Amino acid sequence: MAAGSAAAALLLCRAVFDPAMASEGSLPGRLFLITGPSGVGKGTLVTALLARHPQIWLSISATTRAPRSGEVEGQHYFFRERSQFEADVAAGGLLEWAEFAGNCYGTPRAPVEAQLAAGRPVLLEIELEGARQVRRSFPQGFQIFLKPPSFAELERRIRGRGTDREEAIVRRLERARIELAAADEFDAVLVNADLDEALKQLEQLMGLV
Repeated sequence: MAAGSAAAALLLCRAVFDPAMASEGSLPGRLFLITGPSGVGKGTLVTALLARHPQIWLSISATTRAPRSGEVEGQHYFFRERSQFEADVAAGGLLEWAEFAGNCYGTPRAPVEAQLAAGRPVLLEIELEGARQVRRSFPQGFQIFLKPPSFAELERRIRGRGTDREEAIVRRLERARIELAAADEFDAVLVNADLDEALKQLEQLMGLV
């Protein structure tokens, strides 16, 4: 594929964030969310974005699991007792949450709103179900779906890791089909065919260039 057509294929956008569209009573910062199937390159893209734009605050999750060696409160996670976590859920203090393997994980609302009030752009990197919850709990956020150039390429990337057994790979691919079918729910779809081009398009979507 030629470079020009590759760049054009990277971004299929249904809506572009415009600060002027925010209501007068909204917070001055901007909330962005990025999601996509496992293996699509979310973590790599977000890491590259933060390296270029350190003013962006990457949201920190709360969890009920115990800290692991080297993990720091407020840096890696906000560590919570289950009773405190459940109280936050009941009070609407989480933008989204889920339970995995007996532990709860979620996005606390207060730190996000504090960063937004300070005028910083906030980025959430979460899974599909969490994105759907945020759509209800924080509808003014701008949601971006990261897509592979093809399903075959996604499978190649997942298998290329060399870390999963075949059963796990099959489960990831089955889940990926479900997630890819939800792309039309999002404000914008970004196709990650080339990291540098995808980063440029993400910067444009977030109003960083």
